[in-house]
Amino acid sequence: MIKHAMRALVLACALPLSLSANFLINDQIISPKAAAQIETMGNELAQKTGIHAYVIATTHTISRTTNLYQYLKRYADKLSTPYAVLFFAPNSQRIGLLSSSDTIKKMLDSSEVKHYAIDIISTQDSNSLQSKYDVGVVQAYSEMADEIATAKGVKMTTTIHDKYHWIITLVRWVVLLGALIIIWIYFGHPIYRRIRYGRQK
Repeated sequence: MIKHAMRALVLACALPLSLSANFLINDQIISPKAAAQIETMGNELAQKTGIHAYVIATTHTISRTTNLYQYLKRYADKLSTPYAVLFFAPNSQRIGLLSSSDTIKKMLDSSEVKHYAIDIISTQDSNSLQSKYDVGVVQAYSEMADEIATAKGVKMTTTIHDKYHWIITLVRWVVLLGALIIIWIYFGHPIYRRIRYGRQK
């Protein structure tokens, strides 16, 4: 599934990656092709809404007790307000969604945006970790851009959420089904057997 999404993502990245990226602050985590797609969506969103959507992808190790808004201050000179930031620190297993104001915060469903990345990256399959990072982050960024655009009453033409939403939905159903099967095997079935055969006695 991820291979299909990556193939489509690569085809969408027709524009070359600028040497000075505007919307991606990247510690060599996100590939150039995925970065180009982020830049394309970010430019459209900024032009249509005046809101700047960023991805900060860092290799730094950030403790669970570190406040991401405080950590974000080190990037202050690279951010233009108003903004929303998708923060991705895989070495620390942290994904955050930050904004420059409560108004922008209310436009976003933080849990939904983060799940787009988490559901892809946590999938156990043969795809490389790089592919998962690329697809997961681009999908989450696309969802973030779409939510901002919807709140502002405009429509995005470069996002990929609608086209590949079925991938995320399928992954979620597979994870849910697997969890239900495990619960049934280890808990439900033994209880059922005790009740059934207990009554027969």
